[in-house]
Amino acid sequence: MRHAEGFLVEEHLRELESRLQGPARLKSDLLTEARHDLLDAVDAYRESGVPPTEAQRRAVAEFGSPAQLLPSWQAELAVAALRGLSLRMLAVAGVLVAAGDLTWRGSSWSAGPQPPALYRLLSASVDWIWFGELLLAVTALLVVWASARSSRPGLAVAQRAVGTALTGTLAVGIVAGGALFTWSVDMWDAALTWPPMIVGMVVVGGAYFSLTRAARVWLRATAH
Repeated sequence: MRHAEGFLVEEHLRELESRLQGPARLKSDLLTEARHDLLDAVDAYRESGVPPTEAQRRAVAEFGSPAQLLPSWQAELAVAALRGLSLRMLAVAGVLVAAGDLTWRGSSWSAGPQPPALYRLLSASVDWIWFGELLLAVTALLVVWASARSSRPGLAVAQRAVGTALTGTLAVGIVAGGALFTWSVDMWDAALTWPPMIVGMVVVGGAYFSLTRAARVWLRATAH
């Protein structure tokens, strides 16, 4: 019965799946649990003598419509998305704050003429941006922790605020970091052949990609 007569159940689950946005693993877990609950309810109705189609209809109606289920499920997905973004940001910003200057140390141009004041300001700004991201990531994790223990409406506002700050500062950090790298290469041709710079470029590029994906997941989860 579970495989041959579950059309209404699967239709209901497909509708839920199409409207949910958030981390793929948690979304899959929610739908898997829902499928088990629905099919268990169908089995219970069947055992009491209810015809297959009617058993499914009753089970679906009893389980709840998308309008009833989606708000709480989507809120859970949004919290999980913010947690994922914050953890990635914590790791990336921590590394960049602690080791960001290692790409320059010992380079052939580090003992040469000092770069322009505006360049030095941009370099310092990039460091401060990532330090700010580090603090925002810690703040976001505290908000997530509090949200798991309380349903106060103010926490939802705090989630959106700190998530918006994280994604906004990430965008600024990517632009500033890209500008700094481009300017560095323009001033020092040797930067493109300096191994620490090459490694740093690959690592930071991968980090930007990972953070951008996490930010996109959070934005989509909070937009529904």
